[in-house]
Amino acid sequence: MKSRSTQFVPVRLSLADIVGSEYISAVASARAALTEEPPQTLRALATQKISFFPTDTQERLLELIPRIGMQVGRKLVKSAAGASTHGFLHATKTHQAPLSTFGYYRVAENGKLYFIAKSEHYHASLGHSFAGYQLIDIARQLGIPNPTHNNTRGHITRLLESELVRCGAGIRVRDAKGLARLIRSSKPAYPNRVLNLETGSLAAEAALKMILARFYKPQDDSTKPKYKGKIPVIVVIGDFDGGIRANYHGTTMMTQIQRGMWEGLRNGMEKQGLYVIRAVRPNHIVELEWVFNEFDGGKYKIAGLFHEIVLMNYAGKTLNPKFVKRMYALCKKHDVPTVADEIQTGIWSPELFMYREYGVKPSFVAIGKGFPGGEYCASRILFKSDYDNLPQFGALVTNGQEELASLAYLITMRWAQANAKVTNAVGEYYEARLRDLAAKNAHLISAIEGRRHLAGIYFNDLAPAKKFSDSLNAAGLDISVQTYKAGCPPSALTKLPLIAGYEAVDFVLARMEKALAGI
Repeated sequence: MKSRSTQFVPVRLSLADIVGSEYISAVASARAALTEEPPQTLRALATQKISFFPTDTQERLLELIPRIGMQVGRKLVKSAAGASTHGFLHATKTHQAPLSTFGYYRVAENGKLYFIAKSEHYHASLGHSFAGYQLIDIARQLGIPNPTHNNTRGHITRLLESELVRCGAGIRVRDAKGLARLIRSSKPAYPNRVLNLETGSLAAEAALKMILARFYKPQDDSTKPKYKGKIPVIVVIGDFDGGIRANYHGTTMMTQIQRGMWEGLRNGMEKQGLYVIRAVRPNHIVELEWVFNEFDGGKYKIAGLFHEIVLMNYAGKTLNPKFVKRMYALCKKHDVPTVADEIQTGIWSPELFMYREYGVKPSFVAIGKGFPGGEYCASRILFKSDYDNLPQFGALVTNGQEELASLAYLITMRWAQANAKVTNAVGEYYEARLRDLAAKNAHLISAIEGRRHLAGIYFNDLAPAKKFSDSLNAAGLDISVQTYKAGCPPSALTKLPLIAGYEAVDFVLARMEKALAGI
């Protein structure tokens, strides 16, 4: 099949274009005072336009496609052993660890060229060495710091907060009054508050804290909780067997309890009437109705409903619109806050937030991973002001307000918004071709789950799934099969970077077809 040519929308912006000329003027003045550098030189640096994804970069990426899986560099013979845990040592694939990277490529310690079909670990949304991030280097030259303090959140971080609220609500860029009204609102339709954190785990945990503050006081001087005396019940998306192990909302203690870890502790809290977890199988509306009927009355109160849209940690299982809309209707009726965990799906949607494609309005939205493009560990929790109930130190981290991490968000968002139509079309093409592939190999593949770039290829049996994955890895495609979740069919997972066009998709599908033919 002859590849279609991908025409990405050119984006050329300066640092001043993103953060504002008035801010840059003040920064240049401050830097000049500190270093005696000429202010005009500093302003010239800040107004230099950078091509975010240059044509020559795109051309080089395409030139390298035929060399994927080949030895292109020298193998690293003496590699550090490290000193990690047994679990990490067992899982580590040293031969695939990076030596150098470029776009959607990684040259590993074995000297081979790999295509990052999972966007590394689901977070390098714009690949590696994305030219737009040169603006971060320029910001450093101007003395704009990354570390700040929670009490001195910088201009860029505050600018990002407003931009996230605007995009989350679908407000037009020029509608400053509409954005201001939403931020001021005490009963907003969409999230209008932002907390800046470090990891997705902390973002989900922050939402959980605000939810539980309606049942328990965070500290002595907190206001009386609305549902004091009721037993809080957290509803999560469960596995196919009816258990609670499918969801993944982080690695903090409380969110691990939500996905079936620390079972003895969970059972103890439930027995004491402190905290209850209940699960609903994906897209199971009858079970959803039952949970609300059973646990939103008497001594119980459903405290919150946590959900992902594409469960990338559960074979890429995807919630359907009918189920999601019923979830939200029940939550609205019963005064239950919804937590849309978009750590996986955020930025990969043409709307930036996939919940907007479903037409729902979450109470909380957790984002991270792809938004800063893997350049920084930086998550955010967006939420409605109704739930602004924690003291300042209730859900913060020292490094949460990093200015350059916020800048990485803004850069990623600018390119993703400009190219939304292109990436949406490429993603739809990838999904359609995967479904065709599954139909032709029904004796091996039972289903395709996920959405666009995020895909789960369900196999009928484990052995062919592992053979498929091993074959693709040997051919330079970084892919893995998920086999460790309860009741979950073996699934090969991919999450292509947004900079991967039709040409890259055709390459991936050709390698997949070859791997399937060899099973």
